[in-house]
Amino acid sequence: MRTIGESFIDVDSSQRAKAGQVVSGDVFLSRRIKPEGRIISILSDGLGSGVKASVLANLTATMALRYTTAFVDIRKSAGTIMDTLPVCEVRKISYSTFTIVDLDERGHARAIEHGNPALVLMRGQTALPLERVDITLDNWKDRTIRYSEFDVQLGDRIVCTSDGISQSGLGRKGLPLGWGNDNFVRFLSQQVGQEPEISSQELARKVVAEALVNDGGAAKDDITCGVVYYRHPRRLLVITGPPFCKERDNELAEMAESFPGRKAICGGTTANIISRLLNRPVRACLTKLDPEIPPPAVMAGIDLITEGTMTLARVAEMLERGAQEPWPENAARDLMALMLQSDIVEFVVGTRINEAHQDPNVPVELDLRRNIIRRIVGMLEAKYLKECWIQFL
Repeated sequence: MRTIGESFIDVDSSQRAKAGQVVSGDVFLSRRIKPEGRIISILSDGLGSGVKASVLANLTATMALRYTTAFVDIRKSAGTIMDTLPVCEVRKISYSTFTIVDLDERGHARAIEHGNPALVLMRGQTALPLERVDITLDNWKDRTIRYSEFDVQLGDRIVCTSDGISQSGLGRKGLPLGWGNDNFVRFLSQQVGQEPEISSQELARKVVAEALVNDGGAAKDDITCGVVYYRHPRRLLVITGPPFCKERDNELAEMAESFPGRKAICGGTTANIISRLLNRPVRACLTKLDPEIPPPAVMAGIDLITEGTMTLARVAEMLERGAQEPWPENAARDLMALMLQSDIVEFVVGTRINEAHQDPNVPVELDLRRNIIRRIVGMLEAKYLKECWIQFL
């Protein structure tokens, strides 16, 4: 097993479009820059709502992501963004608001804020104050950019929102001025107190759900919450395929035995090798029967055992189409869930040829195992911001 760092940046978001709109005028984008150990997250709120706001927000977020990735000076990047956006004919203003968070694996963060509610740095249940520097742009004297640099500790969360969160419930009984920052921070504190290791995805979802409740179930504005969670990594080992040389079977079993995290085995031959060498029986699990995907199996010390290439090909398809779809309960969904619940996914791929998968009558989806794994890794890294490693045996 390769050496893995002790920190991981877990980023996710939740969103709800304004009632009556097909698309949200808020955009949340993130990019993991693996060689530099950085994650950049952008929350942009386009002027108004609907398609026009979405275009403005996407343009802003895309430019901000590109400039921040290249370490472009914040004055230049912010000025270029504002100069590029078109002017609203009614309000005579030409911007979409944005919050930029640039965090590296050592815990050093840079934040740039313009127009959105102030981001919140949570350490446990406490919101920490941030020292911000106000920057005025030459071409935009009436607008202020707020810049901050700070260090985070393992367990800290950076939470950024659009004004659909802070203004939710505006005018309703008990919330005449909207939810506001104090109530929002109190809600974050309660959620973290109830579940100290709550994921970014779940915390963002709960924030958006509460804002929707404030609005009486119909969002009065686009609602978005993004969470950046700096914590110890959750690791998953996926072993698939027997080693090219049978002499390395013991090495495979040792990996399954000693790995410090959750483990999945994909492939009956692979499972039988590890079962024999560790002297642990494999038992079929017939509670999740599916006409297309073989059922999973269980073994002591292993979190999930599935069939090999067919199941992996289905996982690749599911990741590409979207994890939120109502997929049937089967071994492929269980394997995908394990991957998405993990931060670092390590694949050990045996390269011994399985003759059953060389038949030209087998569907195209049953590609060589290693190519399917590369598809899965590509999706996990690009779309789901996981850190992945592949080792071939």
